[in-house]
Amino acid sequence: MAQPDGNPPGFVPVVSAEALKKAEQYIEEEEGAINKLSGRLGVMVTVLAVIMSLFHLYAAYGIMPTHVLRGIHVAFVLFLGFLLFPVAKKYRHRICWWDWVAAFASLLVVGNMLFGGDAFLERAISPTTLDQILGIALILMVLEAARRTSGWIMPAICVGFLVYAFVGHMLPAPWTHYGMDLGRVVGHMYMTLEGIFGVAIDVSSSLIILFTIYGAFLEFSGAGKFFIDFSFAAMGGKPSGAGRTIVLASFLLGGPSGSGVATTVTLGSVAYPMLVKAGYGKDAAGGLLAAGGLGAIISPPVLGAAAFLIAQFLNISYLDVILMATIPTLLYYFALFLMVEIDARKFGMPAVAIEKHLTIGVLSRQYWFHFLSLVAIVFFMVIGFSPASSVFWATIVALACSFLHVDCALVPYEFFRGGSSGSRVKLFANSGLIKALRAGSVGMLSVGATCAAAGLIVGVVTLTGLGLKFSSIVLQYADSGTQMIMSALGAVGVEQTASLLHDVKLLLTAVMTSLIVWIVGLAVPVTASYIICAVIAAPALIQLGVADFAAHMFIFYYAVLSEVSPPTALSPFAAAAITGGDPYKTTLQSWKYTLPAFLVPFMFVLDPAGVALLLMGSFKKLASAPWDQVAVVTVTAMIGIAALAAGVQGWLFKRTTTIERWLLIAAGLALVYPKPMFDYIGVVLIVVVVVLQKLRGDTPHAAAGA
Repeated sequence: MAQPDGNPPGFVPVVSAEALKKAEQYIEEEEGAINKLSGRLGVMVTVLAVIMSLFHLYAAYGIMPTHVLRGIHVAFVLFLGFLLFPVAKKYRHRICWWDWVAAFASLLVVGNMLFGGDAFLERAISPTTLDQILGIALILMVLEAARRTSGWIMPAICVGFLVYAFVGHMLPAPWTHYGMDLGRVVGHMYMTLEGIFGVAIDVSSSLIILFTIYGAFLEFSGAGKFFIDFSFAAMGGKPSGAGRTIVLASFLLGGPSGSGVATTVTLGSVAYPMLVKAGYGKDAAGGLLAAGGLGAIISPPVLGAAAFLIAQFLNISYLDVILMATIPTLLYYFALFLMVEIDARKFGMPAVAIEKHLTIGVLSRQYWFHFLSLVAIVFFMVIGFSPASSVFWATIVALACSFLHVDCALVPYEFFRGGSSGSRVKLFANSGLIKALRAGSVGMLSVGATCAAAGLIVGVVTLTGLGLKFSSIVLQYADSGTQMIMSALGAVGVEQTASLLHDVKLLLTAVMTSLIVWIVGLAVPVTASYIICAVIAAPALIQLGVADFAAHMFIFYYAVLSEVSPPTALSPFAAAAITGGDPYKTTLQSWKYTLPAFLVPFMFVLDPAGVALLLMGSFKKLASAPWDQVAVVTVTAMIGIAALAAGVQGWLFKRTTTIERWLLIAAGLALVYPKPMFDYIGVVLIVVVVVLQKLRGDTPHAAAGA
């Protein structure tokens, strides 16, 4: 079969170093452009990063006051952030004098908080002049750290919220508030645990960094390569094998990493040649890689950084968040599997052979231990360990298991076999253990800076009550829209009821909330998007009777869309860099692959039965969960996803006509609404399409290529 880009049969591209370098630039856009330092500076930064990781591992095991842990965490993030992230690209790979000034100034400001004791916290309402000066300095340094690591957008949003705190009293209702002076704002942001040192930094210091360290331990022990090889062995040899391999590998890689762009690049650099050999075009291959990478942010056990914030905002166990994500994650990958299966039939893709030595038996016998630490996280939480303790012990398990194979050992075996002290020190310094500890800290600096900046937003919201004001505005618009729709329904003779009014208002509120989250996500990363919308948009859904955990999961899933939404569509852009495709066409392809699954979150909020997809939101409620309801909602969701996938692809048993395609899309939308009447409508529409396809006697013809 000729390749879609005109290359001869059997042509297999090689991912060039230039393509990988370009893809890494998108990782830098998500995680920041880090200085590559050598010599003494490089050693110093490595030592500091290792100390940071060891400190947080100790804090996970030992007992440490909350304000001390948060303060030291912010000090590490700012100090290393100013040394590793340049003020501008032309100053990369060196540390300038102003970087040193900012780094040590951050230690001074945070040190004042740490050593101020109870008297410091008690002065929050009426801070001294020195407190205000240091507080302003910390706010400016946090904004600068966020700018260096994630660009101008997040600091600009933070500044907008701070301006609102000062001038909001001059705005008309419902935006107005009582007004805040400089001392009140600075004291709240710097001298309490509700501003910069608030909930976002709490999660960053107690969970995000630990999971980042854990992911680094897996990476440097070779788990990533094993997961890819395992997926090749399990899914190869079939027409849909190439696509299936991407789906399974993205789940295995993404679960521990929680990073969409990193998963996309890691998988794409290895698997793109296989996709081309199977018949995927550049844009379609990139779209599938990006869609697979996107799953990393919603896949247990790590999910994305925002998932830890869900647990903190709702004051629930992280195990409950993992539980809530289980069925939606399975539905997401079910949707991807369906899409690649349809691809194989629609485009007549050939089977892709795998290397004979890559068998599941051989891989499992040699590297089975890589699965142990994944299971260990959930196991420790189930038996009662805190999330921090669970990931601490899972990291220890990953370290211990690495010694079960010589190629995976995080410390070289030669280190334990004697030799001169100099060679032993060199072996240890270059070991995977040191690299993992360094990567664990450095890899979360951008998230830490984002969380500190997000603390400014949360602080303004708590000071001014903006969340409730914003919710009232959303509900007012929903009321207006509901009246218009009900008037139209009344004109055609539909009887108005209180239940119908509520359902229409809830649907409009959910649609507006998803659009708000999506628009915010266009400009900021997932973590920042979730934090902003959790405090300003979630209350509107909750006021309409939606369970708080369902509202937050709804917002989380739509915040994830920022990974495949321009102008910050980093995962598709990174995939396009690897495949050589058009970035925006690749983004559209990734939308195509993810669209069926991303209508599922509406099931969480449109009807109380929808929370069955979240397993009732609590591990403690599992014993009394209505399993018949869970089964019904899950099955209808699967059927709805299948209908949407077929409608989006224009292919069921054969190519669909225009009418069949729209009937399938309508069926999928109806099945997404978790009410029996809509389920019946959806099933009937699917049956109609099946009958229409069976009555047509034409033979299905595959297209030339994806």
